[in-house]
Amino acid sequence: MDLTWNEFERTDMRVGTIIEINDFPEARKPAYQLTIDFGDAIGIRKSSAQITKRYSKEELLNRQIVGVVNFPKKQIGKFMSECLVLGAVGEEGDVILLAPDFKIENGLRIG
Repeated sequence: MDLTWNEFERTDMRVGTIIEINDFPEARKPAYQLTIDFGDAIGIRKSSAQITKRYSKEELLNRQIVGVVNFPKKQIGKFMSECLVLGAVGEEGDVILLAPDFKIENGLRIG
């Protein structure tokens, strides 16, 4: 089913920097709990991401990513996910994060 242009425009994708990574042992599938800085206008958001196959916590710290910031919050166990980190999903379920090629300002909108 195709989206209209107006529907697509409602998806608010922004650049953010991962500022904290924690293990998420309660998750059904291996995941990290991420804290992401989306700049002054959006602020700090938390997300759960199943990216443990390809990324270590050390690789993720201070890495910029692209995330959707206007989805409803989602309860995942005892953790509240406040945004969706975007990535390409391979056949084996490993996720390759979407990110800008250069360091840019947090909060910039993807269009």
